[in-house]
Amino acid sequence: MQSPNPSRAILLTITAIICFGIMDVAVKAVSPATGTLPALWARYAGQMLIVLILIAPRLRQVVRSRYPKLQIARSVLLMLATFFFFLALGHIGLAEATAVMALNPVLITLGGALFLGETLGPRRIGAIAAALVGALIIIRPGTDVFQPAALLPLVAAFCFASYTLITRRVGPDEDVWTSLFYTGLIGSVIISGLVPFHMTVPTFNSIALLGVIGIFGTMGQLMLIRALSQAEAGLLAPFNYVGLITAVIWGLLLFDEWPDAPTLIGALVIAGAGIYVWHRETRAN
Repeated sequence: MQSPNPSRAILLTITAIICFGIMDVAVKAVSPATGTLPALWARYAGQMLIVLILIAPRLRQVVRSRYPKLQIARSVLLMLATFFFFLALGHIGLAEATAVMALNPVLITLGGALFLGETLGPRRIGAIAAALVGALIIIRPGTDVFQPAALLPLVAAFCFASYTLITRRVGPDEDVWTSLFYTGLIGSVIISGLVPFHMTVPTFNSIALLGVIGIFGTMGQLMLIRALSQAEAGLLAPFNYVGLITAVIWGLLLFDEWPDAPTLIGALVIAGAGIYVWHRETRAN
């Protein structure tokens, strides 16, 4: 069992979110050429390949799990979350999809209190409320974000929140490589049976982008699992909003998606909430 380390867990979470942001950029760039399923396959087949290479000397040990049913459940939930979010990126902007998905920290914090017995003190409630306000400033209900495709990242948020809570449940008692192995195995097996019917001949650029999806998706997953083994899900939830900020930056630099004033204000509110929680929690520990 890993010792609690909130500061390290927060840094790991932020790094994981940045890795996932790079993965999302690659997905948005490659999806018009390959479709969603090949991008999803690259995410999980890439993880499976990397994990198998790294754990080969102790494969039998890593395969053993104390919670096989929970491992399968969390793996399916993560695959569904990834699928719905990747699908959304093919229809709406990167910042808009990430903004809708950003509701998942609220679900994680509430779920942690309801199902895992985690505390829900005033600091966490305040930080989550502030971050949610920032997200709503960016989303602005009633605008084009709320088209039918915007429901896809919302479904992804529910799936990802459920995955995170189960990961937190098994995290302290399970080898992080065991959790990585199961998510890669379940995802790659299921998607490998579907992707041949949706595969097109990839270009060199598409192959490179698919490789980026596999590498950065695996890196982000590893860091997130380590983070959840060292701190409560509710504490780490506000830092998922870092993904909103990175999405705005990537959208501006790569896809000419210019953020307006409300988007920038919302991003600052979200960043302030995350920094406040980090400051208070690290001082307390």
